[in-house]
Amino acid sequence: MPAPAVVTVGSAVLDQIYTLSNLPEPDGGAFVRDHTTAVGGVAANVASGLAGFGTGTGIITRFGGDSASEIKTDLNARGIDCTRGRTGSEESSYTLVLRGPDGGRMIVAGGESVPNLRLADADLEYLSDAEVVFTSAYAPDAVVSKLVTARERGVISTLVFDLAGPLSELEGRGTAPSTIDRILSVGDLFVVGTVAARSYFGGEIEDAVDALAERSVSRAAVTQGNDGAILLEGDTVTPIPAFEVAIEDTTGAGDAFTAGLIQTWLLEESPAREAGRFAAAAAALNCTTAHARKQLPTDSDIREFLTNH
Repeated sequence: MPAPAVVTVGSAVLDQIYTLSNLPEPDGGAFVRDHTTAVGGVAANVASGLAGFGTGTGIITRFGGDSASEIKTDLNARGIDCTRGRTGSEESSYTLVLRGPDGGRMIVAGGESVPNLRLADADLEYLSDAEVVFTSAYAPDAVVSKLVTARERGVISTLVFDLAGPLSELEGRGTAPSTIDRILSVGDLFVVGTVAARSYFGGEIEDAVDALAERSVSRAAVTQGNDGAILLEGDTVTPIPAFEVAIEDTTGAGDAFTAGLIQTWLLEESPAREAGRFAAAAAALNCTTAHARKQLPTDSDIREFLTNH
């Protein structure tokens, strides 16, 4: 079997999705109008997005014994290679996704399977055959540190990192600030959203863009939801507007955007503006259906959307 073009490393979990009457304020309440379960997690979502584009994709993750079969069945059905996934006896990692009536959401994570993930020598050999390796700050620091070292030594050729959450959320389970510092000097694409950018860089989005430019990050994307995104490549800053669509659920939109960037900016070597528009279209289409991966857009879906916008 040929090596996948992209391997994602990190979380593949069960999402417990609650549609609420309202997103509660502190000390407030809400009523559950609907509840469902779906497979999610940043690594699984990005892998699924790329597989939907027709790109060969694999995943390295750790399943808990109580959900391994369900998650692997879903990933295999999407054509994702799960041979480097492993199953532990601990409680599965999970997320509670609280959806408001306007598509906004709050996400709470728990469980131990993903924090217990570690990389073996065989994993690094598998990764060395991939064109692109993706991971996020939700992967354990021991894993991300090993990936950074592998990139520094040329074991893996291209490393994409998503600073997926604020530092307070990552403490004790995800990537440490010192490792994020190392990624900025060696990573090939650094992705960060508004909340995580403010937490790590301080200040506003403009400050994060300036900081990334000062550190000479080869490529970066600062995402801002409805306000679009900013792509950086060397000294060039490219603003990418968001597309207006009827929003059903914003869960997974950022992961769809990242998958779109990997596909076009890295694998296809498209110019930043073209890659950004493709990624923004992927994110927009992802928002038009419920759940992070209920109906991921294909390459042809996105091309058709772009033709009409």
